[in-house]
Amino acid sequence: MKTCTLCTRQSPLALAQTGMVAACFRVALSLECHLQKIVTTGDRQAEWSLEQKGGKGLFTRELEQSLLRGEADAAIHSTKDLPGEMPDGLAIAGYLPRADPRDVLVTRVGIDCPTTIATGSPRRRLQLKNLFPNATSTELRGNVDTRLKKIAGGAADATVLAAAGLDRLGIGSWPGLTFRRLEPFEMTPAVGQGAVAVQCRTEDVARFSPALDAQTERHVNLERAFQNALGGGCHTAFGAYATDATLYFYHERTGSRIFSLSAEDFSAPGAAAQSLLRGLGLI
Repeated sequence: MKTCTLCTRQSPLALAQTGMVAACFRVALSLECHLQKIVTTGDRQAEWSLEQKGGKGLFTRELEQSLLRGEADAAIHSTKDLPGEMPDGLAIAGYLPRADPRDVLVTRVGIDCPTTIATGSPRRRLQLKNLFPNATSTELRGNVDTRLKKIAGGAADATVLAAAGLDRLGIGSWPGLTFRRLEPFEMTPAVGQGAVAVQCRTEDVARFSPALDAQTERHVNLERAFQNALGGGCHTAFGAYATDATLYFYHERTGSRIFSLSAEDFSAPGAAAQSLLRGLGLI
């Protein structure tokens, strides 16, 4: 059996997602995958505010450098961590089938209307203002278990986590906490949320893409077209989530919007994004 090397962050969620890709490649491509575990800048600087420092590339740069040096064959990312720009010589081969894209509001038991919500995401923070106008925000970093322990321990009344991450870790409940999945019209997800991206050198795209999911690629390509046009990253209050028929869109200057989509939007995602953003006065 042929082999390949997958580079990944070392968090439990990143390792779980990379294991999913390895299983997919083993079945679909007859590849035996070895893991290269990397600590990224974002992992090392756990006390940094992603909003203040600028979140672009903090969780992806070291993995991309491993690809460019030829040490790994593919890098496995949570798509929502990927900046819109791609280094020369690298491309996204595709995505695993998308999991639940929604955000989950996690609150301490007995709290119906949180007054303090821990999140470092401007996208989440500003949309939460619509649900809880009187709540204040505080930043909370760390892996999923760490965040849940801190909320249960009283660090804040609530936080927000990605449903896909909780599902992949097998976390459906936690002592002292309640979970509520927020519909896209309540909180527009981040671009690519719920999708696991396989990044590789440009010449290797054809090697990996047959194993990956065409429908997820179709939807995420449109979402990333908006990200590219806006230059959005972790520090930008912006979200986009596409289904076959509907685009859920959020920007700090426009608020939440819902648009109907056609086949033409997916065949020319860049043009579709430019047209809609011009209509909104965002570019």
